[in-house]
Amino acid sequence: MSNESIKLVARNRKARHDYHILETWEVGMVLTGSEVKSLRTGKASLSDAFARVEAGEAWLYNMHIGPYGPAGPDAHEPKRRRKLLLHRQEIRRLIGKVEQVGLTLIPLEIYFRDGVAKLKLALARGKRHRDRREDVKRREAEREMERARRKR
Repeated sequence: MSNESIKLVARNRKARHDYHILETWEVGMVLTGSEVKSLRTGKASLSDAFARVEAGEAWLYNMHIGPYGPAGPDAHEPKRRRKLLLHRQEIRRLIGKVEQVGLTLIPLEIYFRDGVAKLKLALARGKRHRDRREDVKRREAEREMERARRKR
């Protein structure tokens, strides 16, 4: 058993439906105080979020972190771009992989690990319509087999 305490804040549910996940990383984020407090209350959405590598730095775009009420007028902008914290060699590897046609960086989930906000970032390839249909067929076949097993 591990001593780590993990508290899930938000999950990108459509990511595994719309993309083939090839590789994942756990990354940190540069956040303001009101963003962290808002995340602790669960006010986050990853539905349209994506990441890019620009000028040797990784950035997260379109992640919505709702405003934190008690912050008042000094509150953060909900959809601002946020810097991702990765090691230099990880960023170099990402640059090479993202330059391949059809690959993109998408966030899978945000969580707190031992009190520190972390993001699970994935290198992914978009699924085509027929791929999604094949996934549905495979899931239905698995359900049917499970039903048949239970009846025996």
